[in-house]
Amino acid sequence: MTKIYTTHGINQTIADFIESQVKSGLVHQTDRIYLANRLAALLKVDALENLSPSDRKNTALELLDELINYAVSTDQIEDLPSSKDVFSAKLMDLFTPAPSHVNHQFWKDYNQSPQKATDQFFGLSRQTNYIKTREIAKNIEYKHETEYGELEITINLSKPEKDPKEIARAGKNKPNYPKCMLCMENEGYEGHLSHPGRANHRIIRMTVGEEDWGFQYSPYAYYNEHCIFLSHVHREMNVGIQAIRNLTDILTVLPHYFVGSNAGLPIVGGSILSHDHYQGGRHTFPLERAEEVFAFELEGMTDVKAAVIKWPMSVIRLTSNSKDSLIDAAEKVMMVWEGYSDKSVEILSETGGVPHNAVTPIARRKGKAFELDLVLRNNRTSEAYPDGIFHPHPPVQHIKKENIGLIEVMGLAILPPRLKDELNQVRDYLLGRIEAVDPIHQSWADELKSEHEITEETVGSIVDKAVGEVFLQVLKDAGVFKTDYNGKEAFKRFITHLKKV
Repeated sequence: MTKIYTTHGINQTIADFIESQVKSGLVHQTDRIYLANRLAALLKVDALENLSPSDRKNTALELLDELINYAVSTDQIEDLPSSKDVFSAKLMDLFTPAPSHVNHQFWKDYNQSPQKATDQFFGLSRQTNYIKTREIAKNIEYKHETEYGELEITINLSKPEKDPKEIARAGKNKPNYPKCMLCMENEGYEGHLSHPGRANHRIIRMTVGEEDWGFQYSPYAYYNEHCIFLSHVHREMNVGIQAIRNLTDILTVLPHYFVGSNAGLPIVGGSILSHDHYQGGRHTFPLERAEEVFAFELEGMTDVKAAVIKWPMSVIRLTSNSKDSLIDAAEKVMMVWEGYSDKSVEILSETGGVPHNAVTPIARRKGKAFELDLVLRNNRTSEAYPDGIFHPHPPVQHIKKENIGLIEVMGLAILPPRLKDELNQVRDYLLGRIEAVDPIHQSWADELKSEHEITEETVGSIVDKAVGEVFLQVLKDAGVFKTDYNGKEAFKRFITHLKKV
């Protein structure tokens, strides 16, 4: 039930909310009266009483909730997640510095150190509730040990699910602005039923590849300091050699971050191929810790180390102290892979003039050296595998059927929210509390039941480990050169071909 507010009650919440932001250092106490009046205007409060902050211990987010609930209870906004999201961003925009100030402060901090600049910008993005810390904390996370190292499993519960009313109305009168979620025009955009509130959104301007780009954090971060680098121009993804140059440019500016790109083709690409962008952040993924299988030399490139990496997908790692040499080596690998076919393992570079080979590149710094992982991808489909030959196959789609993008490639599973309830049901089935589970999980659950001695104490870890094994198989399905004998030999043939070119 929505709380009914008295005038005194909303006045007190306004005072306490401003106090919380002053204490956090987000705003200066000189701005109290100004902010109180601006909040009152947004909340349609006619007159403010001269109230001092109370001594209650509510957090800033709890007080923000009270302001939003007041707007709902007074019929100013609808009681829908999207309406609350838009209004929340509008409220927080009052406490968020203007883009010019944020950019000035970022580059001022940068002059002291790149890490200080990102620390401060990341902190601001959290304080202003642009990064949804409370929602992110709902995610279910754990690690799963494999022969390739620890994989990271996340059931993503942070993004709010759409209310049926929102879904029904979202398509009506939908404006074509901004063109997508990654356009620069999102900065300060109010939002609507089908577009999140971005009034408190801020973007750092930077130069990448002699072009204007933006740097922002992801509101629903999947890992530490999850950020996005986006082109100033709304244009399609192009993961060619210029993308590699751009990744190394970004690492030159922010050497303490990794940065990578989804592949540029459907099925093996990301969810937003309509806007040129990369993802980065400050997180050590399982792929980065993976060991070498064997090293090899590229003709005429003695200052570049090349190696095949022990990973369920097919990865070539290039390392060099010279950025230009690394880019030249990457160009060679990408050009050779683009035209490479091996029918014995179902790899065709094109069919009917439609290209199928691509790469998922991930770059990072190792001291002065640049390190680049090129994950080989192929998006071909067949009658047997209409979703993709190198895509999660039907036996694992009960857990993961979506495209395998950059984050999953690096060993972090982003699993759908439906699994929270579905896996609880599987646990109940294994303990004999129910007679059946969702049909998509039934055969898998029966296998678990026949293979394990299940108790209240062990059921949780049994299901968690089984999900981890499914994700490992997902990565193996997406690998172009399989990890069996035939796949390894085929990978060696490609390396031999690469060395000769």
